[in-house]
Amino acid sequence: MRQIPGAHGRRTAAVVTLALALTATLHRPAVAAPQTLAEVRAELDRLYHRAEVATEKYNALDGKVTRQEKRLGTLRTQVASAERKLSRLTGLAGAAARSQYRGGGVPAEVQFALAGDPERALDNASLVRRAQLGTQRVISALTTTKEELRTRGDAAAEELKRLRRNRGSLDSHRRTIRSRIDEARTVESRLEEKQRRELAALERRTADEAQAEWVRSGVDGAGTEGSSAGREAVAFATGELGKPYVWGAEGPDSYDCSGLTSKAWLAAGVVIPRTSQEQWRRLHRVPVGKMRPGDLIIYNADASHVSLYIGDGRMIHAPRPGRRVTVAPAGSMEILGAVRPDA
Repeated sequence: MRQIPGAHGRRTAAVVTLALALTATLHRPAVAAPQTLAEVRAELDRLYHRAEVATEKYNALDGKVTRQEKRLGTLRTQVASAERKLSRLTGLAGAAARSQYRGGGVPAEVQFALAGDPERALDNASLVRRAQLGTQRVISALTTTKEELRTRGDAAAEELKRLRRNRGSLDSHRRTIRSRIDEARTVESRLEEKQRRELAALERRTADEAQAEWVRSGVDGAGTEGSSAGREAVAFATGELGKPYVWGAEGPDSYDCSGLTSKAWLAAGVVIPRTSQEQWRRLHRVPVGKMRPGDLIIYNADASHVSLYIGDGRMIHAPRPGRRVTVAPAGSMEILGAVRPDA
């Protein structure tokens, strides 16, 4: 790798400035400044990876908050329904009791003795008694149900508060990382045009080498035809090419990596988890060598990135801040595995 001259002109100053800025963002003791563009790029990649991990964690917690809000709303609706039923039954029971009282409260055996049709009187008395007992049982059951729902609702409300606090903490952490990355990008933008071209060329070369290694391993994907849903997901993602990467975005104007894949499959009529980690954990896994168009490729040991495989060793993904939805070699990053949403 060509070294950046150690003491000549603006080029050295720019790279050293970038290295110092990146080091400062991590709040760690001073270390030797990166001396090559490869080292600068590796440091930037590490920062962007940290940002993506933080974003996926936030997205996952945000999804939990949304689900908990719906659950709490359902419980509150059920409590209200139980209260209405209880009030109605209690009213009916009271009305029946008042009616019986106005009738003199004549015991069933006396009604039987005085009735012109004793058998009918016995039937009526039995029905009234069963109705009273049944109403009391229903009221008792509804009262218990209402209290149980209230207890569950209180617990759900507390859980929602906890999740919101955690989301706020993660959001603060994400904003901190975002601020640091923005600073790094600002310094990076101050590099001379020639240096930026060299960084871009280095990224392409590194991606090509990773792709070549992946192909040589014999698991480059057979390019088998995808399912109809898979083809629809690919068509959707293809239509989003060129849109910017934005943290936490799910379209329609911008995306993060899992926002793109989840919306692509939603367009195909299949609901999948929102984050790359949950996509890896919950979707059906397939051998990388048997991928078909529409399958999702999960990257990095922590499953922090995801793309949509489109066949012929290529994928579509939302790469990182500052980039746009693009087509790239499927093996250009460290592959963890592949999953099939419609398996």
